[in-house]
Amino acid sequence: MTGDEAPIPKEVPPKSPDLSAWYNAICYKAELVSLAPVRGCIVLRPYGYGLWERLQSALDQRFKETGHENAYFPLLIPESLLTREAEHVEGFAPEVAWVTQGGNEPLTERLAIRPTSEVIVGTMYAQWVQSYRDLPILINQWVNVVRWEKRTRPFLRTLEFLWQEGHTAHATESEANEEVQRMLDVYVDVAENIAAVPVYKGEKSASERFAGANHTFSIEALMPDGRALQAGTSHALGQNFAKAYDIKFADENQAVQYAWTTSWGMSWRMLGALIMVHGDDRGLRIPPKMAPIEAVIVPIVKGGSDEATVAARELYATLKKAGLRVKLDERDLRPGNKFADWEMRGVPLRIELGANDIAQGVATVVRRDKLKGEEGAKSAVPLAELSSRCSELLIAIQANMFAQARTFLHSHTIEVSDRAEFYKLVRERAGMIDIPWCERGECEAHVKAETSATSRNLRPLDGAAVCVACGEPARVRAYFAQAY
Repeated sequence: MTGDEAPIPKEVPPKSPDLSAWYNAICYKAELVSLAPVRGCIVLRPYGYGLWERLQSALDQRFKETGHENAYFPLLIPESLLTREAEHVEGFAPEVAWVTQGGNEPLTERLAIRPTSEVIVGTMYAQWVQSYRDLPILINQWVNVVRWEKRTRPFLRTLEFLWQEGHTAHATESEANEEVQRMLDVYVDVAENIAAVPVYKGEKSASERFAGANHTFSIEALMPDGRALQAGTSHALGQNFAKAYDIKFADENQAVQYAWTTSWGMSWRMLGALIMVHGDDRGLRIPPKMAPIEAVIVPIVKGGSDEATVAARELYATLKKAGLRVKLDERDLRPGNKFADWEMRGVPLRIELGANDIAQGVATVVRRDKLKGEEGAKSAVPLAELSSRCSELLIAIQANMFAQARTFLHSHTIEVSDRAEFYKLVRERAGMIDIPWCERGECEAHVKAETSATSRNLRPLDGAAVCVACGEPARVRAYFAQAY
């Protein structure tokens, strides 16, 4: 994919021939982001931030429904704290950015800019937890993090990015494990029912596990170029971080125990998935539940008459009162230019209102999810019925976009039993390649060296089988794919 230092194209190229070029162009042309003066960083423009707000709202609602509270922890982490969890430090060391000077004073201890917050959270939990009565702690935070990436691309991989990270502490392992699965299911719900991006959920292999975790679970989406994208993770940290940061409590029998902790996160990478999965040659297609603007009204003004503008303003007020996220486009541009602009921005519904429409008491409603000329793509709707009809259409668009994406995922999920075919398909990025797998690190390393593919996540094996990749006895089923 084109990196963030590549020139921004003047036009959006077709999607299929070069997904990378299309993606890079649409992120900038649709005014989701702009290049920042710092290498590897982007400015999230209002329309892009509107997408993030929709995702954030959907997640935050579900976090609170499951008993979590929001808090905030510092951006800077003393090096002495970071090094107390050796495996975690080793895993993140190449990506950590350091502060070594404050003002004109060299620091006596380096400060890490958070790549993730287990360290600082664990340190604070150790102060807050004394008794089993203090558990569980269920906290989430909405923050930015910094990871020193060498090659960056909007939303998918940037030096600084936005995300949420949940951190919980529990009295028992079973309670912590339940939390890990509960939050993984929240991510599936938001990915599929809000972003309309179908995913596979399962456990990551040992080599793909989060540094310091006992188990990592993920949701994995498939992009149009056959690459997988990890869109959310949930980690069972066991007692590793509790022991490193001394999170202890007295149980009901006054015996001192270490807490069981979890962490889980979803970043704006999900926006990258949404863009790639749903977009087409005309630009973005945004699922209604994620759309900052659900419907745009375009008055068709002719001959200097303001009749259409007046009617459009009245319609705007009516739809806004009905609760729709609606915009009125009164720019001094030709209607055709406005149509193309809103199509590129992926607004689910376009409402055209001209003199002929007004005379007939209707508005022309155009669906972004359908191709021009396709049945149902354009319809005349009585003005009196427009509020209810728009709501119905938005529900239909959401369902249709998810169905289209799910069809793509399922048609590009391929069960393979032949070793040569397996290696051929993962090299060609044919999709999610589903095999019985031995779960050995040596096998995964060989597959990666030969094809650049890794296991995406795992699920239980039904019956005895041999590993398609190496011929050893299989222990699980695994999806393999090249990934972003």
